[in-house]
Amino acid sequence: MTKIFKAYAPASAANLSVGFDLLGAALKPIDGAILGDEITISNEDSEPCSVEIEGKFAHKLPSDPKKNIVYDAYLMYKDELQKRGLKTENVHMVLSKNLPVCSGLGSSAASVVAAVVALDAIHGNVLGKEGCIDLMGRLEGKISGSIHYDNVAPCYFGGLQLIIEENGIISTTLPDFDNWYWVSCFPGIKVSTNAARKILPTEYKRSDVITYGRQLATFVHACHTGDDKLAAATLHDVIAEPYRASLIPGFTEAREYGKTLGSLGTGISGSGSAVFSIFEDLDKAKEMKEYLERNFIANEDGFCHVCKIDRQGAFAKEL
Repeated sequence: MTKIFKAYAPASAANLSVGFDLLGAALKPIDGAILGDEITISNEDSEPCSVEIEGKFAHKLPSDPKKNIVYDAYLMYKDELQKRGLKTENVHMVLSKNLPVCSGLGSSAASVVAAVVALDAIHGNVLGKEGCIDLMGRLEGKISGSIHYDNVAPCYFGGLQLIIEENGIISTTLPDFDNWYWVSCFPGIKVSTNAARKILPTEYKRSDVITYGRQLATFVHACHTGDDKLAAATLHDVIAEPYRASLIPGFTEAREYGKTLGSLGTGISGSGSAVFSIFEDLDKAKEMKEYLERNFIANEDGFCHVCKIDRQGAFAKEL
């Protein structure tokens, strides 16, 4: 029997200034634009797995589909099923690569999440959420060199995620603020995660470590108490932004312009080069979008959206 599913995995912004490596939010443009990767999977194939790549940023990926993380996802998924004494279907996957690589928008995480969600859907959801998130983390670790969930978790679960990784809990959903508009802008230039990591110091001042812990704890408290003003007051990065800002032309100017419009905070999305700026006023958010489109976007690959937090996260639907 032929089965066809389409999976969607949204873009995400990690760190969010206040939560280096421990916070991430899934993003959804308010105008309905697609900001995420999609995978269409079918079980009509003579090969165990074949992968086809399309979409705006397909040309940025390896030409050999078997060198794509989507194919790696199939191999790791197959191993997981074999451990359970189950066989995998022969599948054909079409990746619509809508997110730019090395963008700070969780591009690799979106491909990983979409692939695993699609594979689990066509196999009757045998892994479940816990099995899927574990597999997604390991796949993301294969790309970046270490397992981390600050893009994978919000992309998969949706919402604003606090990374826990204690007592068997990967992450938890924090209450977010519905009156916040997130202006997300990718300038079109790449900042590799490796380069963004290398620029960070190997040691931090005690005062910065204390500030980081205090601000993150306050932000989490503010989320749970619904205190948006207190949450906004913590949106200050003492860990990464002071060093990574130099990698992103125009970021400092964009942050200052955001302040003139009343931004609650402007920061680097993940390791960059994308940035985010948060507003309570939609008109001001649109003004910031127009500024970034005129002054921050460097080439035709760049784009900017006014977003809300995507509370649904990744999903698959049968076609």
